[in-house]
Amino acid sequence: MTDAIKGIFNILATPFDTALQVDVDSLRRLVDFQIDKGAHGLTILGVLGEAAKLSVEERTLVMNTVFGTVAGRVPVVVGTSHADLQTCIQLSQAAFAAGAAGVMIAPPRMADPTDDNVLTLYSRIAEQIDGAIVVQDFPPVNGVIMSPDFLARLAEAIPNARHLKLEDPPLMQKISAIRRRTDKFTIFGGLGGMFLLEELHRGASGTMTGFAFTEILIAIYDAYTTGDTDAAQRIFDHYLPLIRYENQPQINLTIRKELLRRRGAIAHGSPREPFNPIDSSSHDEITWLLQRVGISDPTQKILF
Repeated sequence: MTDAIKGIFNILATPFDTALQVDVDSLRRLVDFQIDKGAHGLTILGVLGEAAKLSVEERTLVMNTVFGTVAGRVPVVVGTSHADLQTCIQLSQAAFAAGAAGVMIAPPRMADPTDDNVLTLYSRIAEQIDGAIVVQDFPPVNGVIMSPDFLARLAEAIPNARHLKLEDPPLMQKISAIRRRTDKFTIFGGLGGMFLLEELHRGASGTMTGFAFTEILIAIYDAYTTGDTDAAQRIFDHYLPLIRYENQPQINLTIRKELLRRRGAIAHGSPREPFNPIDSSSHDEITWLLQRVGISDPTQKILF
């Protein structure tokens, strides 16, 4: 089982052109951009990547484009969640054939999401693949609640399931509760990096998030994991207004893609429908926030 899945994984946005088709050129540029900013790995076709709005063919296009551009420079986790179990399995098999370090899977919406049914779902997937599974615990997407007791049971039952993407608040309390029950998971936070410092303090191994300034999260992680907690706190606290603003409910995707556009990483910032737009005042607030945290030119890499 791979140990490459740790640290700061950027959840890659899926760029679209003005006709809302996958923008392959921007996607290649975005991959290079995130690697240049120091991302330890990439997670593609997640919620931020608008995977639910893509056809299977489009998901394959995104996956192949990313792997062709990455060319082995960093590990890649591929989101393969799908309402149809067999499609999920086929997407997962294709991801590992392409070179994925792991696949990220959330349970679909289920008529009866009992612990036994969810465990059966993961077991059936694990029987068909050999690589690492990142269990995605994000109830707002699917309405499935996975308790610490259940997650420990899942880790014991499925050797492939050694990574957990945790976005079920209260995050820090749940990290501690899981840690008390099992040591088999590496745990990743999310939610835009809003609680990265606290998550690391509770025993998380990193985060998977689409925050548009990956180098900020890298700087926090590197300082914390090398024992310089004062520097980690200073960097986190300084940029927290930007982290907080970017992760606003309902419009976080739109803000992130706009920031990526301003950073020169993608040509167009519009998500696919359905999405919530941002108004002109929000555009002005983004400019104001960048000025407040000292980012005069968002196209440049931030130095610490």
